[in-house]
Amino acid sequence: MIPVTSFAGKTVAVFGLGGSGLASCHALKAGGAEVIAADDNAENVAKAAQAGFITADLRNVSWANFAALVLAPGVPLTHPVPHWSVLKAQEAGVEVIGDIELFCRERRRHAPNAPFVAITGTNGKSTTTALIAHLTKVAGYDTQMGGNIGTAILSLEPPRMGRVHVIEMSSYQIDLTPSLDPSVGILLNVSEDHIDRHGTIEHYAAVKERLVAGVQADGTSIVGVDDGYCRDIADRLDRAGKNVVRISVRNPLASGIHVEHGSIVRTAGGARSEIAKLGGIGSLRGQHNAQNAACAAAAALAMGISLDVLQNGLRSFPGLAHRMEQVGRRGNVLFVNDSKGTNADATAHALSSFSDIFWIAGGKPKAGGITSLTGYFPRIRKAYLIGEAAQEFSGTLGSVPHEISQTLDVAVEHAARDAEASGLTDAVVLLSPACASFDQYRNFEIRGTKFRELVQALPGVKPVV
Repeated sequence: MIPVTSFAGKTVAVFGLGGSGLASCHALKAGGAEVIAADDNAENVAKAAQAGFITADLRNVSWANFAALVLAPGVPLTHPVPHWSVLKAQEAGVEVIGDIELFCRERRRHAPNAPFVAITGTNGKSTTTALIAHLTKVAGYDTQMGGNIGTAILSLEPPRMGRVHVIEMSSYQIDLTPSLDPSVGILLNVSEDHIDRHGTIEHYAAVKERLVAGVQADGTSIVGVDDGYCRDIADRLDRAGKNVVRISVRNPLASGIHVEHGSIVRTAGGARSEIAKLGGIGSLRGQHNAQNAACAAAAALAMGISLDVLQNGLRSFPGLAHRMEQVGRRGNVLFVNDSKGTNADATAHALSSFSDIFWIAGGKPKAGGITSLTGYFPRIRKAYLIGEAAQEFSGTLGSVPHEISQTLDVAVEHAARDAEASGLTDAVVLLSPACASFDQYRNFEIRGTKFRELVQALPGVKPVV
């Protein structure tokens, strides 16, 4: 745990008592603050009370003595309308912050030069975060990974030299971190997302920009420049005097890091050098993962990690669970768990990564279905459709060979049989549902775990090494 000493002797309201909210309560109390905990969910309030915290309905208390409102990132700050607790805080002149802001204040107080890598972007955040954490571990750092990827930041060990915090940040978390100042900041990409919480894509992009704009004076801002929003952001950072490293997987760069022919290449002042190879690394297959790897490589170089350690780290990266996770192989058939592919855009990354696909798709459908994936249909040898979306997806697939399997166990059995019988040298059984899991599974993790278990129970399946 990271005790929050910056509010010692003061009273702090905490609203939203899920994982990060309850961790904030414990960290504030450990640092000497008095905590008043609240939530719209009575069950969460009861858990906080059981943990020994004072709880209250913040509608019915005086805000005069509150030094801050610590808000959980899932609670609306601005759009569609500010949550009532935010309005109460604003009326009382009380600052509204999040748990990562508390971390930033502790780092500045106790270890301002401790390495802190913050990662954001519309897509690829979790993989890039996990990859950087893996690289820093291989390099010998005491690595603390958390934030949006799962572990609340204040549940990690405190900042100190030799210990790096690798933190995934959503736009909601950035919004609640006004003094965000990582030593290395990464913005992967910006595309339309979470507009319900930010109002416009311009505001969404501006929130993302704050992560790389706030990098410490001697730090590094790493920006993927394959979309227009990020290109403009990189240019603004340049004009502001920031140390900017541009990343591209689509075009060579005169200065920066790009990917060409399976290699990560660095250019500067007319010089060009290869810094790592991606060929043959199954956990980093596909253009989207090339961008993730290039950004992670840039972060590693900014931290002084050697090229040999970087290459070894890339090759030994196991991948993120449920995201292009290689769960087994039988003969020429590779089984890939991409259960985190819960919409068509995410599934597009998976389909673009293979040529001979036996595709398991379906679940609780989302708006638009899979119509945007028609360009990838020639890669699909056969599809196996499950859940509520099966009939809709069948209509969209048209002449693409497919069956309505209904359940995941039937789909795995039939896809494995057909892939093996095909005789293809690089057949892939791919679970990438392009759907939410809620019709048959509580979340995508449970769905992906079930797929992994079904695959590994097939006769002759061996782990991927």
